[in-house]
Amino acid sequence: MDLEETYRAYLACLNERRFEALDGFVHDSLRYNDAPMTRDDYRDLLVGDVAAIPDLAFVVDLLVVRGDHVACRLAFDCTPRGEFRGLPVDGRRVSFAEHVFYRFADGRIAQVWSLIDTDAVRRQLAG
Repeated sequence: MDLEETYRAYLACLNERRFEALDGFVHDSLRYNDAPMTRDDYRDLLVGDVAAIPDLAFVVDLLVVRGDHVACRLAFDCTPRGEFRGLPVDGRRVSFAEHVFYRFADGRIAQVWSLIDTDAVRRQLAG
């Protein structure tokens, strides 16, 4: 399986909520925004996101693969419960993007850099 297929399979795993299968896509330890993290920590982060946003779906808007790196703009259209990144969304539908970059090693995620466009959510909440 090439890296693009692997990444798309990883997103399918997330969208199908098969978090127990993350070991096939994520190393035992990784770096997330330059902080060390275990795969269990990463899984807990993802499970927490889905608990706060039950209709969360990871949709590829733009995908670039080069060497052992994947760059992706993910598009989200969802209804977070309560607060989202400190913003009082309270169940309103919002759309935003995440720009995320991955470094793979031996076919699994070893490093993640993520930036979520919270300004887009802020603008939507302001009307």
